[in-house]
Amino acid sequence: MRAWTAPLQAIPQEADLGGTEMPVFLQAPDVGGRTVREIIYPSLGGEEVRLHISNRYSRAPLDILAARIAKAKGDAATDDAGIALTFNGSHLLHLPPGGEADSDPVSLAVKAGQPYATSLYLGPQQRVEAWHRVSGVTNYVSATGNHARDTSGDAYKTPFMHHAWVTSLSVISSVPAEAVLAIGDSITDGLRASPDLVHSWPDGLMRRLADDHGHQTAILNAGISGNRLLSDSACFGERLTARFEREIASASDLKTAIVLIGINDINFATAQPHGGLDCFAPQRQVTADDLIAGYRQLAALAHQHQIRIILGTLTPAALPPEREKIRLAVNAWIRSSGESDGVIDFDKALRDPAHPDMLAAAFDSGDHLHPGDRGYIAMAEAVPLQLLAPPLLSTTTTSDLLTK
Repeated sequence: MRAWTAPLQAIPQEADLGGTEMPVFLQAPDVGGRTVREIIYPSLGGEEVRLHISNRYSRAPLDILAARIAKAKGDAATDDAGIALTFNGSHLLHLPPGGEADSDPVSLAVKAGQPYATSLYLGPQQRVEAWHRVSGVTNYVSATGNHARDTSGDAYKTPFMHHAWVTSLSVISSVPAEAVLAIGDSITDGLRASPDLVHSWPDGLMRRLADDHGHQTAILNAGISGNRLLSDSACFGERLTARFEREIASASDLKTAIVLIGINDINFATAQPHGGLDCFAPQRQVTADDLIAGYRQLAALAHQHQIRIILGTLTPAALPPEREKIRLAVNAWIRSSGESDGVIDFDKALRDPAHPDMLAAAFDSGDHLHPGDRGYIAMAEAVPLQLLAPPLLSTTTTSDLLTK
């Protein structure tokens, strides 16, 4: 079953920009004829492992000439040369635009919460046309050539904070396990958490569950920074109402989905439209009723797949009065409607009691919208574990996360 995931989003291409220059935050590294090494932290252990490779949203084929997985040692280094991966028995993988493939399973003792390095040696004409834009960990591109077997990180001179092509890691384990999907926007993605320390709130939830040795739970983070519930974005991916069913259907043994999204729908509506690449388009004006209709759509899809849906209240964002009214109305409905299978009151966990429209100072990353490390810990600890799949799980806290 899946132990880690990173949903993709399309990267706008130069041909789509009408002659304007690509913004720096959307510029992908040169990967043709090079090796891309990505660092993955599975949330579940196992004895066998396989990768899912996706060429979704790309307009060109994907050519992988060699692929390996190894235990990561720090930066781009690995403990050893790792294990070669094959695809239907072949060391080569060719995927057309939009194509998907699973690697053949290989024996590898995987431990939850430990880093593993995947290395893909790519064809000479390969480009990055889709990615998971905010990885939260440093990944690497090598100098020209096949460096998939390298144990040293010396050849990996180019860091990049994105995931590409590897969209999930699955494990096979003799221990019973099930999965929880955390899905939403940047606050689930872990934006502004300390990089390379695994500090998103789903990571904190993974740590809370780590001591339940009789029944393991995978925490899958499908947050996309900038994502909206109701509108697509050229920069921030498909709307959640469009991608939700694909995400829940792709994870075996998924029992619960935790949804936290809507603040970008409220905020982006007020952005000033402009020519060229407009990441905030469409600037759709939304009401609380619009967002509630979207949540109901997600709940219907989840229940069709026999998955419980838990809604998180929208966290404080220092909004002007008209936008704050929408947030408060949405939160009142989430708390009282009874239309989800449970509620996590992230708003209550993070707000300043004296100024409830603001994040508490101790939890604010500094932009008054995204939590910092301690805020993400508070979110993880706000999850009532009885909402997750039985049997009841450990209540170990994550308060020591910052010291690890």
